[in-house]
Amino acid sequence: MATTADGYGMAQWQGKTALVTGASNGIGAALAGRLLREGMHVVGCARRQDRVAEVLTAADTSGQNSLAVECDVRDEKSVQKAFAAARKRFGGVDVLINNAGVGITGPIEEIPEFEIKSNFETNFFGPINVIKAVLPKMREQRSGLIINITSIAGYMGLPYRGIYSASKGAFELVTEAFRMELKEFNIKMTNVAPGDFATNIASGRFHAPVQENSPYKKSYGNSLQLIDEHVNDGKDPLFMAKAVYKVMNTKQPKIHYKVGEFMQKFSIVLKRILPDKVYEKLLLNHYKL
Repeated sequence: MATTADGYGMAQWQGKTALVTGASNGIGAALAGRLLREGMHVVGCARRQDRVAEVLTAADTSGQNSLAVECDVRDEKSVQKAFAAARKRFGGVDVLINNAGVGITGPIEEIPEFEIKSNFETNFFGPINVIKAVLPKMREQRSGLIINITSIAGYMGLPYRGIYSASKGAFELVTEAFRMELKEFNIKMTNVAPGDFATNIASGRFHAPVQENSPYKKSYGNSLQLIDEHVNDGKDPLFMAKAVYKVMNTKQPKIHYKVGEFMQKFSIVLKRILPDKVYEKLLLNHYKL
């Protein structure tokens, strides 16, 4: 049996069931495909069931080991329905990968309150809905692994991405608390924070428009272009899928993992050791502000 560096067996997941949210594209699609190829049953969830079905069929042509489910993580009833479908088909969920998320950019002053709340509904409240749905069964079986896909952006307040940073940062902290609450039930939980990956998050996120009469017109316009370039030049989502599977095969997962370019990960170290204003200056220089 193949093992990881810490001696934990990879075959433990064969025949087990993983539920992946946001599985219709990008990192979620890469994760779903990887887990199917590793011999797992995969329940792929997204708001577009047809798109998830395409992703799963590519890795599971027989359709025996996968299930595409329509699910909006913002809607508790939709989440409960998705979990019920997973339980009916495969008996339950052994691994939850909370991947569904949306981006948002703009000067905080100019982002409508509705859009701020909508972002938190998907990136923060939604994943908590999914965790609540799977916990009773995991507690009953006294086992389970929950992996929350957050973001390196959640470790710092980034200009014109402040709401996104806040929603992902909040989810990082909730995971820390959840881990301690779930310890007695043998349910493990961890964060995996990606840096920039080549996904369609830029096309799917809310962009506050660059307004002609806005005092932020020049700086926001320049920053928005830089943000999109970083995503377009990002790593292949398959790299993230490989990293997450490695975490799954770690006997005692750490609280936080970061996956991305060296400087993206090192920026978190710098934030811990540098004075606040020095670090702020680095960000201002990076974004040419």
